[in-house]
Amino acid sequence: MVTCQAGGQGAQILAVKFPSVRKMLSVFRSVIIAGLLSTAAGPMASSAAHAGPETVAFSSDYPLGAIVVVNNERRLYYVIGKGHALRYAVAVGTPANQWTGQSFVGSKAVNPTWTPPWNPGHTVPGGGNNPLGARALYLGWTNYRIHGTNAPSSIGSPASHGCVRMLNADVIDLYSRVNLGAPVFVVNQLSKSS
Repeated sequence: MVTCQAGGQGAQILAVKFPSVRKMLSVFRSVIIAGLLSTAAGPMASSAAHAGPETVAFSSDYPLGAIVVVNNERRLYYVIGKGHALRYAVAVGTPANQWTGQSFVGSKAVNPTWTPPWNPGHTVPGGGNNPLGARALYLGWTNYRIHGTNAPSSIGSPASHGCVRMLNADVIDLYSRVNLGAPVFVVNQLSKSS
């Protein structure tokens, strides 16, 4: 069972925007599209058919650059303005671990490390066997993150201990767009005006 708890906040935690992320994203997507990563390639593999985020109409009072996670939809919205957002499929907390509230992106990590809560003396390095996937956005001073996953089949389900999981290609895309300090809202459902 993969859990999401504090600890091992990752190699290369960024305090400023990382300038080559867009280039790395382009290379990563090219590899996926070329079919060099397959399901048989290991836990970090992604589907070549993955289309990335969907631009959708999104009328709300959330500010430009905000992240809105909707537990009931199992979707994450990144507000891009002019009545639109990018929509990503995610996994959210199990019913016992779902939460709502507001936070912010406190830090970002490339290939984060992970410390299992049941074995605090052991740290899993970033890479294919790491449950946090390719990127992590740490929410404020909480134990929660928006992160990739080495279990892509969990996307679209209530599967975590409160963190938000994304496909690795999606979290790399989101990571490249989100600024430190960006507001994060976790809600059960969008208001009717959204």
